[in-house]
Amino acid sequence: MDRRKLLLVVASVVAALGVALVFVYARGADARAADKFDTVEVLIAKKKIDPGESFDAALEKGKFELTDVAQAQVLEGASDGTDALEGTVALTTIYPQEQLIPAKFGGQDEVQADVTLPIPEGKIAISIGVEDAARVGYFIRPGAEIAVMATLIDRTTQAPIVTRTLLARVTVLAAGDTSAIAEGSTDEEDGNDDGIKQLVTIAVTQRQAEQVRFAEKAGELSAALLNSNSDVEVGEGVDEESLFKDED
Repeated sequence: MDRRKLLLVVASVVAALGVALVFVYARGADARAADKFDTVEVLIAKKKIDPGESFDAALEKGKFELTDVAQAQVLEGASDGTDALEGTVALTTIYPQEQLIPAKFGGQDEVQADVTLPIPEGKIAISIGVEDAARVGYFIRPGAEIAVMATLIDRTTQAPIVTRTLLARVTVLAAGDTSAIAEGSTDEEDGNDDGIKQLVTIAVTQRQAEQVRFAEKAGELSAALLNSNSDVEVGEGVDEESLFKDED
């Protein structure tokens, strides 16, 4: 056999081996793809589920649905059944398209506290009911800064004793309206909002919280909206004798 024929035979063998290898690889790739994309039905969230929300109630509201998920992407514990989750509550927020797994559900006493208020380090959050006179309350929003003023009242005569600035500048974390109209009042029917108070949540120190709670029992609180140029300080305040005196 001359050299040319020998080269042709070798080339043919190499080509045959190449075809065989390609065939074997393709068969393996098909098998791997089948494993990867083989799907199963599992329960997922259709709508957002809040911490503490009952699984049974959410199921009644249609917040879950069955969907096909690739076998390789099925989470441990996920299934198409509800038996394992009945009678439980969500322990954390579950978002749409999330697979339902037992690890995210449990008893009511296991629910994680969902703290959403951005409380500054070293501070605590307290809520106070402040008078909404002059409707400044419409402008009190989270992130605003206010001064808190206290008017102490003689509980026997209901006469004011003194009004002083209690907290010169604190940050509002949350705010919302709450009715405080006296029972039997017709102000609401007449369109008079003087009886409305606003519930304001503020960030304070422990000492400030104690001052606020004492002032609430001794009288009434009101709020003054501040900006960066507002000049406020705690002073002697105003009583009956100093009411009409000019500022120093």
